Amino acid sequence: MIRFGLRLALAGGREAAARLIIIAAAVALGAGMLLAAVSGIHAVDAQNARYTHMNATTGPSGADPVWWRTELDGFAGEDIYRVDVAVTTANPPVVPGLARLPGPGEFYASPALDRLLRSVPHEQLKDRYPGREAGVIGAAGLPSPDTLMVFVGGTADEVSKLPDAHQVNELMTSTPKHCDGTCVSGIPAAGLDLVLGVVAGALIFPVLMFIGTATRLSALRREQRFAAMRLVGATPRQISIISATESTASALIGTVCGFALFYAARPALAQIPFTMARFYPSDLAVNAVEIAAVALGVPLAAAIVARLALRRVQISPLGTSRRVTPRPPRAYRLVPMLVGLAWLGHLVLQPASVPHTSVGQVAVFLPGFLVVMAGLVIAGPWLTMVGARALARRTSRLATLIAARRLADNPKAGFRAVSGLILALFVTTVAVGVMGTINAERGVSANPDAGRNLIQQFNEHTGGALPPADLRIPSGLTAVAGVSGVIVTRQPPEGSFDPNSPLPPQLALCSEIAASPSFGHCAPGARVAWVWNDLLLDGRSWAPPLTEWPAADADPAALERMSVASIVVGTDGSRAAVEGSRTLLANAIPQRSTPYTQAEDAGYKNRLTQQWQQLADVVILASLVIAGCSLTVSVAGGLNDRKRPFSILRLTGVPLAALRQVVALESAAPLLAAAVVAIATGLAGAQLFLRAQMHYTLHPPGIGYCLLVVSGLAASLGIIASTLPVLRRITGPETARNE
Repeated sequence: MIRFGLRLALAGGREAAARLIIIAAAVALGAGMLLAAVSGIHAVDAQNARYTHMNATTGPSGADPVWWRTELDGFAGEDIYRVDVAVTTANPPVVPGLARLPGPGEFYASPALDRLLRSVPHEQLKDRYPGREAGVIGAAGLPSPDTLMVFVGGTADEVSKLPDAHQVNELMTSTPKHCDGTCVSGIPAAGLDLVLGVVAGALIFPVLMFIGTATRLSALRREQRFAAMRLVGATPRQISIISATESTASALIGTVCGFALFYAARPALAQIPFTMARFYPSDLAVNAVEIAAVALGVPLAAAIVARLALRRVQISPLGTSRRVTPRPPRAYRLVPMLVGLAWLGHLVLQPASVPHTSVGQVAVFLPGFLVVMAGLVIAGPWLTMVGARALARRTSRLATLIAARRLADNPKAGFRAVSGLILALFVTTVAVGVMGTINAERGVSANPDAGRNLIQQFNEHTGGALPPADLRIPSGLTAVAGVSGVIVTRQPPEGSFDPNSPLPPQLALCSEIAASPSFGHCAPGARVAWVWNDLLLDGRSWAPPLTEWPAADADPAALERMSVASIVVGTDGSRAAVEGSRTLLANAIPQRSTPYTQAEDAGYKNRLTQQWQQLADVVILASLVIAGCSLTVSVAGGLNDRKRPFSILRLTGVPLAALRQVVALESAAPLLAAAVVAIATGLAGAQLFLRAQMHYTLHPPGIGYCLLVVSGLAASLGIIASTLPVLRRITGPETARNE
């Protein structure tokens, strides 16, 4: 039986070959995507491990202590990881990617930073790193090929005086739990594990639907063939073996192709910066257990789907030939979808049940969304039947009546064609709703000077306010081309400021503010003004926006004796002005982090959101592609299975145009109806997730989402329309004869 099944699968004519290729392609796509999702988790972990190399501590290793200090530098919106070291003994700790630690007057740069140093003027970047470049950092010590990193050597006296410098003798192997701004934390891996888990679940569902659709290609012909075998004496067990052999052969070929697809695409996948940094191809690895699980699990899943797709002939050989109307779906099919939404609603009403760890959040949120997705597929036939019956009661047109009656007679087949796209719409709606709301809630004001003014703050995150005696504004700062002015904000003495006042908490000279129009202006006649320490005029969440800085009752001469809260440099936004000023300030007043613009600060704060947005885009595009493939195969297979009934209808006088309308309505009606339900369910799921996880209220998706949905539906209708010309060829008189 196995040999016979293989012969049917591999040498059964063009129809069998087409079915084999399509099923193998569906399985290959599923296996490849599953491997990509699993390897992505490993890539994040590998990248994180190399971030931790920049953190060091005192431990039991035999290495001698060295002075060590980490700093977050920057250039043109890109982060530069800087480590200052001072080697005082002969046995310092070994740093991956370096043959040795740099000595005084030396530094090692990553390949990306080395290229950058050679391409920009020294005053913009190179002058921050004194001495000569002794070499480049190897890949073993770099999180990404694009990482900008530098190890700067100095004397013990120089490095020990830097903020947060300390002696260490071994590198950390995991990110410290408490950084206080003094360590490099890398990627929030647990959060990305949550997102990657959702990605895997969101992609596997459409892929399984695609496999099921491809398996049902020419299902009528295969059921008739198996029924004929049963009638001539084949046992159910033999039919099961033949069916399983056909499906398993396709699945095995597809799985092998899936592995080949993954390894061929791995270099390209590594170039996708979904953590805001590219991977090394070797990071996208899968271990032996995962390879075995995919190699065995994917063919098994495909075989189970195929077995369910052709289960009717296993029950009775006459069930296929009689073609009785299947039992209509019942309303209980709505229960799984409602249960999934109810679970998400429970998390809103019981916030204490939401774990604080990302791993725990995966365990509570992901099952809810997967149940909702399964519920959409289960409820789809019932929704299709209800819509078809309502359409049949309200129409008198021939094509509409035939299509509605056929959908009501077999709503499972009608919904099956569009199920992949419905899942894609649900995933798209949830992703856009969640990400759009997070961006709206966490976004910064659209200040036109966001990329201009360079801000160096001195607060609890940078070691506290700067004593007046330590203020060393470089004399050449105002001489940098493009710099319009420099403002020093001061921290007033305790007791002179009401912390509950809506006024800004710092003081600044109005003469300095007037030097740069982008800083706003003081109240008329004022010599000292109350200001924010970043000199932004957009106010804060608890204070009204400002149009001018309010006057302060303070002596301008007294400001020189107050601690410094910040230094704000007004520039024209050019790279030369921003980076030249940054270099001068960083060298004159070393801090935990270099000066930054508002745009850079916003980008840093929203980095995780950007990572999630990129993953959401991947899910959306992949889901739509898979859904389009599923729809194409389903519509084409449906036409092939119904060509004889359509031929008979043509012989009885039904116009070809009417048949085309029937085919279009049979696919378009459930597509549009279920799309409304999927979108509404997606918005509900997004709202529940946002309320339970972040206490946000859903922001309605914008015009981009509407265009995406309309484009997806239009493309689907275009796929349906592209199959209509085939009707003339497959419904000729010769097709109607008895076979």
